[in-house]
Amino acid sequence: MALYLVRHGTTEWSLNGRHTSRTDLPLLPEGEDAAKLLASRLQDREYAAVLTSPRQRALRTAELAGFADAIVTDDLVEWDYGDYEGITTDEIHRTDPGWSLWTSETPGGEAAASVQERLSRVVTAARERDGDTLVFSHGHALCALAAVWLGLPVSDGRFFRLDTATVSLLDTHHGQPVVKHWNT
Repeated sequence: MALYLVRHGTTEWSLNGRHTSRTDLPLLPEGEDAAKLLASRLQDREYAAVLTSPRQRALRTAELAGFADAIVTDDLVEWDYGDYEGITTDEIHRTDPGWSLWTSETPGGEAAASVQERLSRVVTAARERDGDTLVFSHGHALCALAAVWLGLPVSDGRFFRLDTATVSLLDTHHGQPVVKHWNT
């Protein structure tokens, strides 16, 4: 009942450090190339379920990695950045110097409790499946998902970092949830 996490390939905004949640950007050509390379890393096993965020960057990554039939779930969308959509953390800090997605409220954005609730559904379902689950999603959502897997609040996702088109593995060891591989 392991949980494989895949962050989508590179987009223009991920390349430039712009917060991207609702804006439905396509992959850049290099993002598509990286997504294709994921196939050889993911195709050698069977999954009880393959899930994806509905955003085209995650859907396309899943498709190019060989999982065009992934089940779409809104529970895997990126943390909603509200008024901070499309801008960088440095730009946000000019007007809100202490802001952190993980520990601050975001004007017009999603509350941590909402993120915790939806990602808890993903974790609960993964643990109930007879087999591994593969998910295609987004940077902050997947870091928060790792925290939830470990039994931590989503705010502890701040201790993780994910590059685009990478694979991470959440598993158990002696009955305890663990991070087996990260950002590879």
